[in-house]
Amino acid sequence: MYMGSDMDGFGFMLALGALRVLAFIYDIITFPVYVLLQRPWQYRYHQRKIKAVIVDTERDGSIVNKKDHVTIEMQDMSNNNSNNSPKAQPSAQDAKSITYRSTMQPGVLHVALLREKVDTMAKLLEFVLKKYPNKRCLGTREIYGEEDETQSNGRVFKKFNMGDYHWKTYSEVNMLATNFGKGLREIGCKPLDNVVIFAETRAEWMIAAHGLFKQNIPLVTIYATLGDEAIAHGINETGVTTVITSYELMPKFKKVLALTPTVKNLIYMEDQLKDLEKTGYPEGTTIISFTDLVKKGQTSQYENTYPEANDTAIIMYTSGSTGVPKGVIILHKNLIATLKTFCDSTEIFEQDVMIGFLPLAHVFELLVETVCLCAGVPIGYSSALTMIDSASKIKKGTKGDASVLQPTCMTSVPLILDRISKTIQDRVSKSSDFKKLIFKFSYDYKTKWTRRGYDTPIINRYIFGPIRQLMGGHIRLMISGGAPLSPETHEQINNCLCVTIVQGYGLTETTSCACVQDFYDKSFGRVGAPTTICEIRIINWEEGGYRVTDKPYPRGEILVGGDNVSAGYYKLPEKTNEEFFEADGKRWFKTGDIGEVHDDGVVTIIDRKKDLVKLQAGEYVSLGKVESQLKTCPLVDNICVYGESSKQYCVALVVPNQTNLMELATKIGLGDKNFEELCENPEIEKAVAAELAEHGKRGKLQRFEIPHAVKLVAEVWSPDMGLVTAAFKLKRKDIQDRYQYDLRRMYAS
Repeated sequence: MYMGSDMDGFGFMLALGALRVLAFIYDIITFPVYVLLQRPWQYRYHQRKIKAVIVDTERDGSIVNKKDHVTIEMQDMSNNNSNNSPKAQPSAQDAKSITYRSTMQPGVLHVALLREKVDTMAKLLEFVLKKYPNKRCLGTREIYGEEDETQSNGRVFKKFNMGDYHWKTYSEVNMLATNFGKGLREIGCKPLDNVVIFAETRAEWMIAAHGLFKQNIPLVTIYATLGDEAIAHGINETGVTTVITSYELMPKFKKVLALTPTVKNLIYMEDQLKDLEKTGYPEGTTIISFTDLVKKGQTSQYENTYPEANDTAIIMYTSGSTGVPKGVIILHKNLIATLKTFCDSTEIFEQDVMIGFLPLAHVFELLVETVCLCAGVPIGYSSALTMIDSASKIKKGTKGDASVLQPTCMTSVPLILDRISKTIQDRVSKSSDFKKLIFKFSYDYKTKWTRRGYDTPIINRYIFGPIRQLMGGHIRLMISGGAPLSPETHEQINNCLCVTIVQGYGLTETTSCACVQDFYDKSFGRVGAPTTICEIRIINWEEGGYRVTDKPYPRGEILVGGDNVSAGYYKLPEKTNEEFFEADGKRWFKTGDIGEVHDDGVVTIIDRKKDLVKLQAGEYVSLGKVESQLKTCPLVDNICVYGESSKQYCVALVVPNQTNLMELATKIGLGDKNFEELCENPEIEKAVAAELAEHGKRGKLQRFEIPHAVKLVAEVWSPDMGLVTAAFKLKRKDIQDRYQYDLRRMYAS
């Protein structure tokens, strides 16, 4: 990671030489201690292990079964510490598809869930209740009040005066969920009747979900950031009469209810400071608070109605990156299957603390939080408005949620990690030359020793300690999902925040589960091997030129098969039959993603069928791959690359990083213009295009993959605008529709 320096050459070399001498002496003195304490040979052993092996290969319509060979290979692996380990590679040169299976053994929690016959989410809560009845479970931070705060420019903003976290124990959460479910029965909800949760991530969301599970009422999840039409679509398609929402989102229903005639009950999660004004809603709609519904359940005579493993747990609406959101039917057995394998793949302990802030309407966040519940890990809830000390709603002089909670683990998506990475780079670039030198040397030093299996506690504490304080100073594990994470960002966050990022791969249709990176795998840009409860099959995709016989690694479209695969799309039988199928005693899903399987059975996502554009000269451009590379450019906060088959080159819409764009403008003599003016300036557009071209070349992009023209977009793309999903994936069609004029202009120029 290069930060640059203005030091004169002699002074730079002298300082660098001194640092190298000191590091050499330090290494000699401490090396024996680190070998004994850190045991790097264990790390190297785990690094060399084969994570998945071939179980069958199809060629010319026939299956060459290799299941017997798998047992031999796994036995060999346990005794083989050399570099000549067996490889998860095909032997058939005419293969059409290859199927891989994990070599990992089920972990302790996985085995416990099997032994206790936990096969539904209702049974799961009872399972953890027995283990941790009085332990902290779900936490919410108290808000004392909202105050006006005058900024240096004279503007006044509303800020929260906040206290500590207040916790509910496992017993309290279970009782609230039980009474909430019974309260739903009291207002007319019946088992197997759908109920919508449309709310931000918070403790009440999780409690409400488990209340629904206890009554075998399918939960319909709708992202809190969707527009009125998308909300109405999910409600109308599932025919719900009851919607669970929050105080903040209640005003939306003054309009939405006119579009959703079946809705009779609105249950809202209260605000800590304000009471709901109930006027302005259509007549005949019952509005009841979360607390009042729980009170109804306390005196209810209804009993819990437990679901079966094959009952629907969730109808989860996808974020709709390629069109209208589809309702994915997720069964209880799907959730439990993914839960088991997440327990196998993540090292989470009772002493950990999780900060929850990603949408619980995304199955990835829901299941990671559920893993924490299984392990007795308390979850403190937060939001982007209050997470860090400098967040927009935190009163000056008070602490953000992360500083108060001091979490040790969290989930994230690549876009957020990219922003953290750019923040680190910006801080370093504005520091003195000497600090830049120290940072660069420390970063390279840590990278070298980390790859050998060692930690660097002195550097972690004194060089990267201030950066770690951004998230409370105790984060050790991050789980990333939702989209591929760039190798550059992955390595930088690992080093600077002193964490282990475990990257995974999955889709809503596979209950967020397909591959998970091994905890000991320190490579970057890979999403891990198949998990313990599913198989991965790659098949030839002739149109894109990807084949399982490709060298050095097999490539092709990824299919996922196992108990984690969804029952299909709600009320879309044709689409279900198109994407899902039964084979080999398993249910399979065609992902549309293109993967490459390495020697150790680990997968890299290299393309997506829907992201592939064929240019006029016949070259194929993977838009997602190009965007992933260009997002690491300091000038870029977000980017959408666009290509037409009638053109010879691509163009791009760029949401620029404001600080770095202003610096570039100053360099080329446009420092007198504001951000909005710069985004409309052709000269700065050309300068940004040139910077992207250089960055793309360094990232080994081909000439035809690099955008020839760019349009700078001053507005930040957010889920509220409908241009990105709740997981911050681009909604290409919506972006292209919004910027049609600019795309035509770039091609015309």
